[in-house]
Amino acid sequence: MNTSTARIGYARVSTSDQNLDVQIAALEAAGCSVIRTETGSGGTIENRPELGIILDFIHPGETLVVTRIDRLARSMKDLQVIVAKLRERGANIAATEQPVDTSTAAGKAFFDMLGVFAEFETNLRRERQAEGIAAARRRGAYRGRPPTIDMEEIRTRISEGQSPTRIAREMGISRGTVYKAKAGEPGKAVQGPLEIREDPVP
Repeated sequence: MNTSTARIGYARVSTSDQNLDVQIAALEAAGCSVIRTETGSGGTIENRPELGIILDFIHPGETLVVTRIDRLARSMKDLQVIVAKLRERGANIAATEQPVDTSTAAGKAFFDMLGVFAEFETNLRRERQAEGIAAARRRGAYRGRPPTIDMEEIRTRISEGQSPTRIAREMGISRGTVYKAKAGEPGKAVQGPLEIREDPVP
């Protein structure tokens, strides 16, 4: 196993008219043997190939160093993803201008607290969503997930000699849906509203 203690720097600016020199100097002073730089928004991980290279190839025991955490991630979600990738590879993360270093007990505790806050935020969002659904139901405005139309059942009924009108009436669908099932491939169920009125059943 590679037990390197190398420090790999990552510097980022949002636009081309900003300067990377200050970050690079700080990373060099922090002992970074390699520094990768890029220009672009920190909104998502996917649009930062240099960061992706570091996360793919960093070795156990090595440390990803930034000047500030916002150079690395602009959202709690992205930060959690990055930290998880580093942990998977046995690597650490540190910031030169903030008390962040996951190679220390205090640094690990800091990121554990970030995880707690992220989970708390997720739970609050789910709670607000549930409250919104409950309020919509009270107003009669929430319809929920469209029910499943079992196309195979329709075809089974057709093979038994049931008429499209009877099938549509008993299953709460239109004759048009019955004809689509008859013409389609077997074994598929589709999502969609049961009340399709393009061919109303008398």
